[in-house]
Amino acid sequence: MSSISIIGLGNMARALAGRALAGGNAVEIIGRDPAKAEELAAPAGDIVVLAVPYAGAAAVVREYGDALRGKVIVDITNPVAPDLQGFVVPDGSSGAQEIAKAAPDDAHVVKAFNTVFSHVLAAGPAEGRPLDVFIAGDDAQAKARVSAFVESLGLRPWDTGELSMARALENVGLLELGLMNHSVKHTNFSLGITFLG
Repeated sequence: MSSISIIGLGNMARALAGRALAGGNAVEIIGRDPAKAEELAAPAGDIVVLAVPYAGAAAVVREYGDALRGKVIVDITNPVAPDLQGFVVPDGSSGAQEIAKAAPDDAHVVKAFNTVFSHVLAAGPAEGRPLDVFIAGDDAQAKARVSAFVESLGLRPWDTGELSMARALENVGLLELGLMNHSVKHTNFSLGITFLG
């Protein structure tokens, strides 16, 4: 069981909270009101999930500041440009890497859940097929903790490597939006790994 703080009140926050509670985790949900930034209480969870739009994610991390020391920060964002043709981060970087720059030195950012649509996450595995969650991060222990959390949700974690791999995961998120708009025409799907033979 993990102790989780989820910052955000949107669809992904609700889906993660529901699955986390069902998996026996302690869950704290924190809304974000920029006008009340000075009143922010420290997140209680050892794992803090940023379930806010990318545009405000680094600001949230900066607002909490030292309250995030020693925490595992899970970035679920996709920093996709409004035209869905690219990203709003500097070339050669990723949303997760930019968020890590705003975090305290001893916090560990792990990219995860950005390739799973909220209603697919809420529903969980379907037709006997596991739901895969790809993760990336620089700290092995932080990734192990996030992997254990993912497993507690009844999902299958896949370590893709260091935090620089978040660029690839964010491209997968963009790929899914392209599929949604051009061929699949809905969001009732997930990408994952199938073993052959």
